[in-house]
Amino acid sequence: MSTATTYRSDALRRSGAIRAGTLLAALAALCALMVADLITGPAGIALLDVLHGLAEGPGGEDRRLATILWFLRMPQTLTAALVGASLGIAGLMMQTILANPLASPYTLGFSAAAGFGAAFVILFGTALPVAMWIGVPLAAFAGTLVAASLVYLVARYRGASPEMLVLAGIAVLFFFQSLQSLLQFMAAPEVLQQIVFWLFGSLLKSTWTSVKVIALILALSLPFILRDAWNLTALRLGDGNAASLGLDIDALRRRVLVIVALLTAGAVSFTGTIGFVGLIAPHVGRSLVGEDHRFSLPMAGIMGAIVLVAASVVGKVISPGAVIPVGIITAIAGIPMLMGVILKKGGRQ
Repeated sequence: MSTATTYRSDALRRSGAIRAGTLLAALAALCALMVADLITGPAGIALLDVLHGLAEGPGGEDRRLATILWFLRMPQTLTAALVGASLGIAGLMMQTILANPLASPYTLGFSAAAGFGAAFVILFGTALPVAMWIGVPLAAFAGTLVAASLVYLVARYRGASPEMLVLAGIAVLFFFQSLQSLLQFMAAPEVLQQIVFWLFGSLLKSTWTSVKVIALILALSLPFILRDAWNLTALRLGDGNAASLGLDIDALRRRVLVIVALLTAGAVSFTGTIGFVGLIAPHVGRSLVGEDHRFSLPMAGIMGAIVLVAASVVGKVISPGAVIPVGIITAIAGIPMLMGVILKKGGRQ
């Protein structure tokens, strides 16, 4: 083996070690934020009490502490982490297949479609033969899958270029937002309140059921996501270069759209519409570990979880008595981040 080859091999190993260390540091930051989220809230709990309650488990001697920690706050914290991870991974995959830094499940209508499906069940749920906790996520997934199909069919009609997919996504966004407005107009005041609160994006209705369903969806999606990690990395080189490597680009985009639909539906079906997480987390993840999707996909997931758990902490700190929905926090914080992305990308052209 030549000296140059040995040097390149050592450099790659060092680069991989640095990226792995960055992932571990981000994971440690996420764990610290989750503990902070468990501490904050209307009923103040000291750090030592939280750690003691975590060590004892849900069957601890202090029933008040166990109830607050394991049946109220823990589901909300875990839901925030899982939803943020799902949206971060989905956002990175969408930005990759569309070659657009502003693509995300929220900006291209997938979240709006999921919101329409959930709002439909909230409005007409009493006439459906399924329980609400099953009907809402199923309707959200159905709506998201319809949105993904519309985006792809419209773009396919004109040629499945990234630009056409983006334009089709914007059209789908406005379409489902209009349908949401129609449902709100038809709803009775008490149902309208439920729909509007759901569209804000809140963790308050999180339960262990929501944690299990979102975790299951994410776990089932991960093998397919990891299988295409190298393909997505190749696609960052451009359609022409990816095709020259033997990559079936259309098939990859179809697979990714289905996975994004599944992740988005699982993420928002229990919490409501949450914007900007799937837009910002991928940019932060790529800036920390680069374009290699073996590292950037898990980093985007961790950063999405960090953003949403941090939003939960901020919402409880600002208004302990009436917790501000995380969707409002992420929207307010996401606007300057979005402007930063736009200005940064514009400066490169």
